[in-house]
Amino acid sequence: RRPLPEVLDQRIMGPIGASPEWRWHGYETSWVEIDGEEMQSVSGGGHWGGGFFIDTRDHARFGLLALRDGMWGDEQLVSSEWFDLATTPTGIQPNYGYMWWLNTGQEQLPAAPESAFYANGAGSTNIIYVDREHDIVTVMRWVDGAEHVNEFIRLVLEAVEE
Repeated sequence: RRPLPEVLDQRIMGPIGASPEWRWHGYETSWVEIDGEEMQSVSGGGHWGGGFFIDTRDHARFGLLALRDGMWGDEQLVSSEWFDLATTPTGIQPNYGYMWWLNTGQEQLPAAPESAFYANGAGSTNIIYVDREHDIVTVMRWVDGAEHVNEFIRLVLEAVEE
């Protein structure tokens, strides 16, 4: 019953030490009235004029929150149960959870373990890769094409495993 940017700042972005430049924008046509206050309803990713816009460091912090199952320091910001559900394949789309892409059958990223998951945005060119098996988060910006993402992950994992 409060504007999303306010809740997001208080519950997530502030505690993870996000930069003051992050922004969330609703769609221009998504205004609703709640308890007499005009606010924008939640939109999906950062496209078509709405969504969550953050820099690379904030992407990495968000990825670390996911890697740690919602823990930041000694505080549980998001329930670990939510991350369990978010990384469980859905019946309709087995390579998708709740806003996270999954590597089910290693189909999306053959070089990565099946347990890896990732978020992507801006036309699938900005990626937060989370790999619990290797305890890493990698942020890629403006990488065009799944084959380039997979090759980058292959090189990162090759370096980590040496």
